[in-house]
Amino acid sequence: MSSLWTWELYYPGAAATGVPLARCRVDPADVLWFHSAPDVIAVTVREGDDRVIARGEPLRRAAAYFPMTRLRRNGDGIEREDRWPVQSDLGAVVLLPGGEAGILRAWWNAPDGSSWRWTAEFSNAR
Repeated sequence: MSSLWTWELYYPGAAATGVPLARCRVDPADVLWFHSAPDVIAVTVREGDDRVIARGEPLRRAAAYFPMTRLRRNGDGIEREDRWPVQSDLGAVVLLPGGEAGILRAWWNAPDGSSWRWTAEFSNAR
């Protein structure tokens, strides 16, 4: 378990210190997708020993609303990109509100963004 990374996502605009959105432990990965991110989020990534290795706050939505947000660790910082996944994004970790983490297996969206469909795989096997 010590080799896992913990990704913690918060909505900093509520309450005194923010409201947790999701928390997961996954194999080390510099990219994580999040479904249904609010307009601003705060992200902390920790190594297995609980040491903070990256942080991003506030991460604001810079584009029109997309149902998927790509979070990328860049050194000790986190970058946010709201966009549709593409073929090269398949196989990445995807996180749902609440903390369930899976693997993005398929994605499709209408060219005008009016509809979308995706598939994720969830497993407790390492």
